Amino acid sequence: MRILGIETSCDETAAAVVQDGREVLSNIVFTQVALHAPYGGVVPEIASRNHVEALPRVLEEAVRRAGVGWDGVDAVAVTYGPGLASSLLVGLSAAKALSLRLSRPLWAVDHIEAHIYSIFLGGNAPRAEEVCPFIALVVSGGHTGLVRVEAVGRYALLGQTMDDAAGEAFDKGANLLGLGYPGGPAIDKAARGGKTDFVRFPRGRQRSDNVRLGGLNADLCFSFSGLKTALLYYLKEYPLSPARAEVESLAASYQEAIVDALVERCAPAVEGMSCLAVVGGVSLNSRLRAKLKEFAESRGIRFVAAEPKYCADNAAMVAGLAGAGQGITGAAAMAIDADPNLELVPTQR
Repeated sequence: MRILGIETSCDETAAAVVQDGREVLSNIVFTQVALHAPYGGVVPEIASRNHVEALPRVLEEAVRRAGVGWDGVDAVAVTYGPGLASSLLVGLSAAKALSLRLSRPLWAVDHIEAHIYSIFLGGNAPRAEEVCPFIALVVSGGHTGLVRVEAVGRYALLGQTMDDAAGEAFDKGANLLGLGYPGGPAIDKAARGGKTDFVRFPRGRQRSDNVRLGGLNADLCFSFSGLKTALLYYLKEYPLSPARAEVESLAASYQEAIVDALVERCAPAVEGMSCLAVVGGVSLNSRLRAKLKEFAESRGIRFVAAEPKYCADNAAMVAGLAGAGQGITGAAAMAIDADPNLELVPTQR
């Protein structure tokens, strides 16, 4: 089974062909980072317009590199949410058109589920039966949460951010420090030469009486808006000097606060579990990976992360998830609309 995947949930235009849910035959990603950098974040109208322009050639390249030809595509899979509405619509419309033109089944999949599935992509990746059940820490530009994965397709949401996602916190912090966009890689690079204890920034713990928890455990939920505000107030009181070391240490301290918050929430989540996984674009952060690995080793549990090329938004994870039989298909998929607010993971689906 060879599935052509399409991913346009935000600002990456991606297409991939995956065989039998694991073997990635091609994985093409056209990034729009340079287009959005002047604005310090993703501009939805720019993103959707560029998806329209880039997607046809990205699709052709994915099929060409896979070496299967259009006739060798057995199904089409696409992200239908969550994400930017205008961006999702481009990919979803293209997928429906291809499904009709090729007379192939259409699969509509959840973007966050696809990120969780990314740890199973590639020949050296573990198989689901080897690691399930496990805890997945989902960290990306728009989402941060802890998910218990019983099996592929069976999830329970344990905790999530109450405001900003970890990726947003990196972007906002990098902007305040003048490090550019995207913020995650910029802060990761700058922090390598800084002191993590230069400033003690807040870790964003939640009060158990917070009505926004909606029944979730406060100890498993995140908050990063206060961290951004703390950096803003610090810079107002102590304006940046031209000294590069100061910027590096502020970046290191700020990054440490984000990473600590993420790692600390994993502690109660992994009780009784044998595996912890991290997925999403922020999982590329070197400090986060190092501290999660150290944490897992201290608990005597397995630590799993996707290959770097499958961490940020990509279509291989979309095609792979569909190849595993997950998603909406048939007439329901052809009738489905983009769902920008699709919940992180429905509880016990």
